[in-house]
Amino acid sequence: MADPIPLPVPVTTPVNRLADATLDEIRAALAPSIADNAGFDGWGDAARDMAADQAGVDRDVARLAFPGGAVDMIAAWFAQVDAEMLARLPQDRLMTMKVRDRIPALVEARLDIVAPNREALRRALAILALPQNAVRGIKLGWHAADVMWRAAGDTATDYNHYTKRTLLSGVYAATITVFLDDASEGHADTRAFLARRIWGIMRFERIKNRMVGQSELRPSLSRFVGRLRYPAV
Repeated sequence: MADPIPLPVPVTTPVNRLADATLDEIRAALAPSIADNAGFDGWGDAARDMAADQAGVDRDVARLAFPGGAVDMIAAWFAQVDAEMLARLPQDRLMTMKVRDRIPALVEARLDIVAPNREALRRALAILALPQNAVRGIKLGWHAADVMWRAAGDTATDYNHYTKRTLLSGVYAATITVFLDDASEGHADTRAFLARRIWGIMRFERIKNRMVGQSELRPSLSRFVGRLRYPAV
């Protein structure tokens, strides 16, 4: 399996130094402002140009920072959400929590971060749902799940690595769908929905681990046949 993608870190480049920044630094610095504007102007040139003007970045340079247009802007915003989530829940704090509480805490932190830009998120998901962007959208969802699992301390490298992320990707997507139309105080309905889904994941993991443990204790036909052909000496 390929080496894991490093966990994101918050951007530290001050806005007044963006004139000398790299395209990666400009992309990361502009992403939150683009999201602020996207709720009104959509994920297009207008939102990007306004963010560039606010940061004192040349519009042509800002355009170069997002060669893929709207999808690149959305991906940059999601990366900043990852970084902010980890800043709010650093490793030392997460490790003081029970394992079953870490993932819900990380998902809820993400929801709190994007809450001021729910309309921008709604528009972003509509763009990622387009056929030409579907693969990129799936990858972004998988990446978010990967960041959360690794932040929670998961080190699985076998098939558990994939099942955990697949399950969490689905739960996170469903939770976002509920969140976008949640008018309850403090997003209480979304949090309750998330708690039920996370409980389902944990229950599945316990059942799966029990079944795997039992299968390891069962007699192996291939091992038995092998011993007949090559008896131990």
